[in-house]
Amino acid sequence: MMDPDTSYLMKAYARQPVSFVRGSGARLWDENGVEYLDAMAGVGVTSLGHAHPEVGDAIAGQAGILLHTSNIFRVGWQERLGKRLCALSGMGKAFFCNSGAEANEAALKLARLHGHRRQVSNPRILVMENAFHGRTLATLSATGSRSAQFGFQPLLPGFVRVPYNDMEAVRRAAERDPEIVAVLVEPVQGEGGVRVARPGYLQELRDLCDRQGWLLMVDEIQTGLGRTGAWFGHQHAGIVPDVMTLAKALGNGIPIGACLAHGPAAELFEPGLHGSTFGGNPLACRVACTVLDIMARDRLPERAAELGRRLLDGLRAALDSHPGVVTIRGQGLLVGIEMTRPCGILVGRALEEERLLLTVTRDSTIRLLPPLVCDGAQIDDIVARVTRLLEPLREGSALPAAPAESAAESPEDPAAVAVPALSASAVLGRPDPAEAEPAFAPGWPGGVTGSPDADGSGAPAVPDDPRP
Repeated sequence: MMDPDTSYLMKAYARQPVSFVRGSGARLWDENGVEYLDAMAGVGVTSLGHAHPEVGDAIAGQAGILLHTSNIFRVGWQERLGKRLCALSGMGKAFFCNSGAEANEAALKLARLHGHRRQVSNPRILVMENAFHGRTLATLSATGSRSAQFGFQPLLPGFVRVPYNDMEAVRRAAERDPEIVAVLVEPVQGEGGVRVARPGYLQELRDLCDRQGWLLMVDEIQTGLGRTGAWFGHQHAGIVPDVMTLAKALGNGIPIGACLAHGPAAELFEPGLHGSTFGGNPLACRVACTVLDIMARDRLPERAAELGRRLLDGLRAALDSHPGVVTIRGQGLLVGIEMTRPCGILVGRALEEERLLLTVTRDSTIRLLPPLVCDGAQIDDIVARVTRLLEPLREGSALPAAPAESAAESPEDPAAVAVPALSASAVLGRPDPAEAEPAFAPGWPGGVTGSPDADGSGAPAVPDDPRP
């Protein structure tokens, strides 16, 4: 029987049967008083941990003064936040909204404006396979997940898709399509299986965009604000993008998104071309300023780099000989354990058996996103709990090899990606059934049930592509 407390909610999320009632740092407690260790931080949101006292003080302090006016008027906290973010990132101007998807919508509109200013009648944006940019119709069209797109056709036209980490594919696309005006890329594909940009990749994209007159747009929604061991993921490559999007950790749980732009791209929006009713409200912006203050004072990007090395080293030492583990990779405190088979069921098992919160992406990659305020002992505890969780999978016969598409895209061997630069589905809207994502047989953790995506929804596996 349906739980009466959830019967009035649409079934948009694959919810686990637990409800948390309080938290502190990297710990959570359910309604029965059971304590859990958080290794997902609300999927990269609560980087300062739960119930940070200074964040709570900022919320309470602003709530008692002023919550909302309108962007018809100046908003002091919005102006302060814009100045802070531009100083940290080297960007020029900011637009504020309420989520990562909204921030990416703003970026996509900037790209189209840029194209039309260059007299391109049908501007297109180059995006990557296995990317995730949101679930609005435009960001879903830019996203590289067929299961997420399933049922929402027709998708928006105007996107060209190439493999991640493959510059030759990008160059071929540039040669074949004169209407490309921008590139949208993640420094690490979080939802795409924790795929890290190979050394030189973002710099090569920057150079090509400069030669082509394209905008380089970097989606930092999951990687930004210290997660990878730098303030922003693209800073590892020593570049400055034309457009950058942020959300998630910016509000530590308070909804806020930001689209920042540099150079001519920062001048594209004019009054009336874009807007957001709640975007940049005093409450969200004051909280975000507080988040930045804490991150800078406590040197959390540097801490993420240090703890990330500890997490990677610990996992590799513990799981190096595990027959079910393909590889362990990551950057900072964004770490993935790629398994040989789908493992979505491990999300529930981790909660029940180890009192550990984690996520699974691309069906077969365990993703760890612990709060940046974890201490070394908690990182070691995450390693121990994950190791115990995977120990039963050592038993029995050796597990079969990973799916070809998963193994081929490892950043250690980007040349192994053998996918045409412009396939039948390169311009989104009518996918080629031959390119359908692989289906996996049930019988091992994950089956065909899927696992929670960035927003907690469970994307079902699609055994056969039923779309025309």
